[in-house]
Amino acid sequence: MSVDFKTFVSLAPAVSAAKLPVLLRGRHGIGKSQVVYQLAAQLGLPVIERRASQMTEGDLVGLPSIDGNRTSFNPPDWFKEACEEPSVLFLDEVDRATLEVRQGIFELTDSRKLNGHHLHEDTVVFAAINGGEHGEQYQVNEMDPAELDRWSVWDIEPTVEDWLAWGKENVDSLIWDFINQNRDHLEHKGEIEPNKRYPSRRSWKRLNDVLDGAGYLEEASPAMFTLAQSFVGFEAAVALNDFAQNYERVVTVDQLLAGERVDALAAFSLNEHCAMVEKLEAEEVCKEELSPEHISNLANYFVSLPSEAAMKLWTVLSTAGVQDNVIKFHSANDGIVGSHLSKILGA
Repeated sequence: MSVDFKTFVSLAPAVSAAKLPVLLRGRHGIGKSQVVYQLAAQLGLPVIERRASQMTEGDLVGLPSIDGNRTSFNPPDWFKEACEEPSVLFLDEVDRATLEVRQGIFELTDSRKLNGHHLHEDTVVFAAINGGEHGEQYQVNEMDPAELDRWSVWDIEPTVEDWLAWGKENVDSLIWDFINQNRDHLEHKGEIEPNKRYPSRRSWKRLNDVLDGAGYLEEASPAMFTLAQSFVGFEAAVALNDFAQNYERVVTVDQLLAGERVDALAAFSLNEHCAMVEKLEAEEVCKEELSPEHISNLANYFVSLPSEAAMKLWTVLSTAGVQDNVIKFHSANDGIVGSHLSKILGA
């Protein structure tokens, strides 16, 4: 069974607290490495990251030294650090490693040591691979049952909401709104054609950073299209270019709550209204007590909405967990919300 990032982040610390190794398995570009760094930050630990695919056996277990009649292994610097200080030891691309390296990792996952050198008692071990149900799409080595048995294995399938929640702080509103309204373009999940470029969560972030750095996010342009094609492929680049040509800089949640950009909101399509409500939900403003002004402006917006978008807004507000907001919203502006809600439910 696959889990999303929210579930993984909430449950994986229980495994690491027991000092057991955790293996993330999933498609490329979905954010496996990023979520390991997120967990490390929550734990207050530095990350020691090594790509197992680039290791030789000596890179893992260290090199021998001879002292008289005695031979010992000097651990590599990164492993010595994980032995001396609490840290998150993150081994990426384990299923692309050589058999010798993977066999060496057996001892690490079994007894938290390599050649007699023990990890610090508070160091935790994470790894990531592209195998599992998607393994046939990648040039990876299959991990046998004995190998997998030494890990707590998590098949990761993040939701679009996972990316949108992360993206609100990490990508421009143009990219965020495009993905929110064109979710099929976030990533490719079907059959992969050889040598064809497809979008991924990682490639959208990289495209965002390039467009932002070069000043190409303000409007559609040949440069935006060409750059997009190089990162997310032709189909997604065409869709982004079309979206950008018709894109007015977004009505923000702050503007909505302040009663601004009313004319722009009035011109929205149903899909755009639904996207606006989803943005309201993603920014979690309804989980805080709203001011009377914000309640009033939100009520005015509510009664202007098509039924589907209005019910979506009602659901977001009523499930946010702040009862005072719901009560005040229902009776706001001389009861217009309650009246409109009754009409929708009675239709």
